[in-house]
Amino acid sequence: MTTPSTSADGIVRIPARQTVVKKLGHWTTARAFEIRAHRGVVVLDLRSPRIPAGDVRVAVDADHARLTLLVPDDATIDDWDLHRSGRSRVGDPERPEVTAGRRIVLSGALRHAEIRIRRGGLAVLTAMFSREYWGDLRRAHREGRPPSVADPAHSD
Repeated sequence: MTTPSTSADGIVRIPARQTVVKKLGHWTTARAFEIRAHRGVVVLDLRSPRIPAGDVRVAVDADHARLTLLVPDDATIDDWDLHRSGRSRVGDPERPEVTAGRRIVLSGALRHAEIRIRRGGLAVLTAMFSREYWGDLRRAHREGRPPSVADPAHSD
């Protein structure tokens, strides 16, 4: 399984070559990410209150891949610098009318790839339908704390 690495400049690098990578709950405090996916699936949870205030930057290099971002309800998605080719798209069906929250800046290239934005209940359901959620439930029960994977904002 591939694991994310952090570069000297604080960028978290996540490779996903023909695999599924899920980072859910309180998994990072970084605000800069670089994702390279080739025929893979990446799920990133950016809802944690432990991520410092300010813009979150996600550089994407995706080829026949899918990236799912779990974001806060009021987050703004800025995909102006994201180059799309082939049947690529960014889907955000629950985009809020008024945005005053965190700004997530997407850049890089999509080649026959897709970015799905999940907010609110869809973000919670996406996190809950994972093995990571059940492992977090078991650990939370043993440690006597609330689970953090389903909704990291409500566990602190």
